[in-house]
Amino acid sequence: MEFEKRNLFGVYYAIVDYDSASDIIVEQGARHRSFGVSALAAHGLVTAVRDKAIGERVKKIDLVVADGQPVRWALNSFYKVRMKDRIYGPTLTLRVLEKADKRNLNVYLYGSTEKTLDALSAFIGKNYPCVNLCGIHADRFRDATAEEDRVDIKRINAAKTHIVLVGRGSPRQEVWVADHLGKINAVMMAVGAAFDFHAGKLKQAPKWMQDCGLQWFYRLIKEPRRLWKRYLLTNSYFIYLFLKYKLS
Repeated sequence: MEFEKRNLFGVYYAIVDYDSASDIIVEQGARHRSFGVSALAAHGLVTAVRDKAIGERVKKIDLVVADGQPVRWALNSFYKVRMKDRIYGPTLTLRVLEKADKRNLNVYLYGSTEKTLDALSAFIGKNYPCVNLCGIHADRFRDATAEEDRVDIKRINAAKTHIVLVGRGSPRQEVWVADHLGKINAVMMAVGAAFDFHAGKLKQAPKWMQDCGLQWFYRLIKEPRRLWKRYLLTNSYFIYLFLKYKLS
């Protein structure tokens, strides 16, 4: 399935909307294609630019969508692609689950804590009853050993998984997706905070703040000690990159 891509600071973003992106994901999943997806906001993009090893992994991912409004604005500014909205990971997850529900697809949850996964499983079971949760794997919060990784791959493939939702936080989830391309016969979606939001563990920013690109500020207010350094450095560097490329 073909789709348009544009280069933003070395990462190729797909020029898609929610409907086309979810169609691509569900179709690839139904065919058991090994296919990587990332909803990559400004923080993930800056990390990929500054860390070459992570950047090389991100470049391997088949479908990278513009999760953040600043990313969408930059793409529109450079390429005049007229993207009307960002492709927010938690919302994309719901669109994919909705279409997977209609096709009775098998979905595997990989990442986060057991408590969050239990709540997320209940949410999916209630809202998407025809989605078959074929496996649940809590994060080890460390790199798997070679043997553990072989077991994980075998379990996911043996479950005849169509879509793996990966919630390990950026950039760990992008690295995991890229490293398992060609090994796991399913779509692997790096969806970040979608697990916590849909499990009811975190509250999302009001829509007006999301539309204005201020979701980062809302999260900063909620978790200042953990996020202040990330957003100070990330936002400043993103602005630097934008001006550098715009002026050149």
